[in-house]
Amino acid sequence: MSITAHLEKIVAEAIAAAYPDAPAGTSFQINQTKPEFEGDYTIVLFSLVKALKASPETIGNTLGDYLLNNSQGLITGFNLIKGFLNLSVADQYWTNFLTKNFADITFGQATASPQKVMVEYSSPNTNKPLHLGHLRNNFLGWSIAAILKANGAEVVKSCIVNDRGIHICKSMIAWQRFGNGATPQSTGMKGDHFVGDYYVRFNDELKAEVDQLVNVGKTKEEAEKAAPIMQEAQQMLVDWEAGKPDTINLWKKMNGWVYEGFDSTYKTIGSDFDVVYYESDTYLLGKKTVQEGLAKGVFFQKEDGSVWIDLTADGLDQKLVQRKDGTSVYITQDIGLAQEKYNQYKLDQSIYVVGDEQNYHFKVLKLIAEKLGLPKADGIYHLSYGMVELPTGKMKSREGTVVDADDLVADMLKIAETHTAALGKTEGFSADELTTLYNTIALGALKFYLLRVDPKKKMIFNPEESIDIHGYTGPFIQYSYARIQSILRKEFDGQAEKATATLQATKSDFSAALLPLEKELLLQLEQYPAAINQAASEHNPSLVANYIYQLAKTFNSFYAEHSISRAESSEKKQLRLRIAVMTANVIRSGMSMLGIAVPEKM
Repeated sequence: MSITAHLEKIVAEAIAAAYPDAPAGTSFQINQTKPEFEGDYTIVLFSLVKALKASPETIGNTLGDYLLNNSQGLITGFNLIKGFLNLSVADQYWTNFLTKNFADITFGQATASPQKVMVEYSSPNTNKPLHLGHLRNNFLGWSIAAILKANGAEVVKSCIVNDRGIHICKSMIAWQRFGNGATPQSTGMKGDHFVGDYYVRFNDELKAEVDQLVNVGKTKEEAEKAAPIMQEAQQMLVDWEAGKPDTINLWKKMNGWVYEGFDSTYKTIGSDFDVVYYESDTYLLGKKTVQEGLAKGVFFQKEDGSVWIDLTADGLDQKLVQRKDGTSVYITQDIGLAQEKYNQYKLDQSIYVVGDEQNYHFKVLKLIAEKLGLPKADGIYHLSYGMVELPTGKMKSREGTVVDADDLVADMLKIAETHTAALGKTEGFSADELTTLYNTIALGALKFYLLRVDPKKKMIFNPEESIDIHGYTGPFIQYSYARIQSILRKEFDGQAEKATATLQATKSDFSAALLPLEKELLLQLEQYPAAINQAASEHNPSLVANYIYQLAKTFNSFYAEHSISRAESSEKKQLRLRIAVMTANVIRSGMSMLGIAVPEKM
């Protein structure tokens, strides 16, 4: 039980004992005491005034006296300040907590639960490489999956690949027209970049053809439909849906090039999936559901044969679920795939990591699923996130509008190397160690910066700022971890890994009073399980990012003020070494949930 939960329990007991006529379940709030006041935790008294029919001062003194005399020594003192009851927790509680947990590398993680969750993220199109938006998407999806797993859930990580449609045919037509048999191998390009360039070539050629047709009197709308290259792409889509062998073979070949490129990028950024779905396999799913929905009266058919659902009573509008020619739309596919996922995995929750421009789509999806009575429809959750841009709007663009993920990672590696070299602390590193270090710092900076912001907020990614070792950054936390490892190496014959076992074998009596920063670190460490739990319940990795940053920041303040190697006593040295070990364990654990590695030296 956490200290907060324990305090809630004994405060409730105090209220029941001192105010037997109080309504059952009288609520109150407990916060960590503000630094400027004496105490560790604060009970906000204002919400109790009406229920207990007494003034805040009377309630505070009554509860304080009760806790002082009935908490088995847990509460050692209290003070009242304008409706806030500040409680001091016994030092022994904190030292016992440290002794019990400092060596536990799984501290904060919950035991397994029966909850089964799927997190769907990435969702790339096979006509272009991944971009900056995909990076935020991948990092959010991977991280929330790790956080949910740490909270005990069984997690399935999935990806839906948009591998069919007119956008795919555009790249195919451009390659047929202009490729002259070129391949990624013959050009030395990554497959996704190679195919993406033909998508750009298609749009360039389309623009030229449209301009020609406009010049001879057609409207722009007429010209876009009549342009030969667009008509070729439309015909190719028809041929693909008809299963023509030549078209299917070309489609498979070009998608294969793209998948090789995607796999390379995913490996570089540390993104992976347990199952991958392809739109070419799922686009017909849901058609049966449309017929079932019509029979149930959930859907209705218009005179032209198209099928709709009326959501006006739910504050939305009418939504098309099947075109008049009988073909599916995206919402129909998603309904079908939602059923398929449940049939495969019996999911309790299905999380979709998709940008906030699709907020309406997922409101509709959940509503339709609920009205159809699909199993666990209430478990559909849209993890919506805002757009991310660079200060300049773009770093390097292949289409003039997006920032290429591979280029951004490469630039981050260069920045990491430049910054690390400027610090002048790479003496003793081999060439391979430096390569690993630059990669660890670059990806740590990129991931932390994109995850430290609440997903719902739009953000600007600043590459230079993200790698500042003194800022609210991944490298600052990585440096803090490496600093602790250096401290431990000095104390344990050059082997930091010996610290835990040696300290476990050393008996110590922590009777000296805790100093403020020692206690502050222990308070923060004790809150780690609650931070993970809140991040999972709110689907918000930024809560873990902020927690780990604050912990690293407090440790650096502590270490600047209190020596470990030259501590005032052997007892204090043992205490601080245990604090250092536990802080390192929690930093490593929290950063791992963000998909970030921490270096042993830096």
